[in-house]
Amino acid sequence: MELFDSHSHYNDEKFDNDRDEMIKNIYENGVTKAVVVGYNAQTSKQAVEIANKYNFLYATCGISPNDIEDFDNQIMNIEKLLQNKKIVAIGEIGLDYYWGKDKKEEQKEIFIKQIKMANKYNLPIVIHSRDAVSDTIDILKNKAKCNKTGVFHCCQQNIEFIREGLKLGYYISFAGPITFKNSKNAEEIIKNIPIEKLLIETDCPYLSPEPVRGTRNNSKNLIYIAQKIANAKQIPVQEVAKITYKNAMKIYGIE
Repeated sequence: MELFDSHSHYNDEKFDNDRDEMIKNIYENGVTKAVVVGYNAQTSKQAVEIANKYNFLYATCGISPNDIEDFDNQIMNIEKLLQNKKIVAIGEIGLDYYWGKDKKEEQKEIFIKQIKMANKYNLPIVIHSRDAVSDTIDILKNKAKCNKTGVFHCCQQNIEFIREGLKLGYYISFAGPITFKNSKNAEEIIKNIPIEKLLIETDCPYLSPEPVRGTRNNSKNLIYIAQKIANAKQIPVQEVAKITYKNAMKIYGIE
């Protein structure tokens, strides 16, 4: 069984001591594709460097809503990276009103600019949205449509948000939180999403799923997320692995 981790952060400092060892280890344990995601100019550059080192890894470049300081300089450096063939999306980009309540207008403006950049380079987008459901949907529907759609990463378990995203053609990606004991509505939500629109991710080193919650996350833990979806949909976990792999290849344009 092969798995595709559609969103990881092997560019995070928590992997500085054993990055190469960990990346080789996940591959040996069946994670044969993974995307390393940037969230500012520096981590985007690192994502590309890591992806270039390993055939089975890919990269995204973008500025998250929590990293928007010095945006103009950062975006200039990111645009220089975009000729690299290992880059499969612009991201993670979006809105975060949990951490950035006082910068809503600036976040929206920067989100729109990066969607336009994705269209310029014919790439999908990876969306980070936290406590910003209505503004995220409003931008995607009315202000800046992404030609290639993209992914609602570590998607909030909000059925209306998911329905609107699906209507717009986006993929819904789930991470560790769907396995948490306090995640009351996860199974009901999973049942309502067509499996051809689902992705799985770890968002490692963060959000470790049950039963390894509280430890540093890595792509081997993808199996727990796949199993949760398999249980909810009452299908074999191998089928979840196969279909989500195919979905990630499709949205990220990997042949």
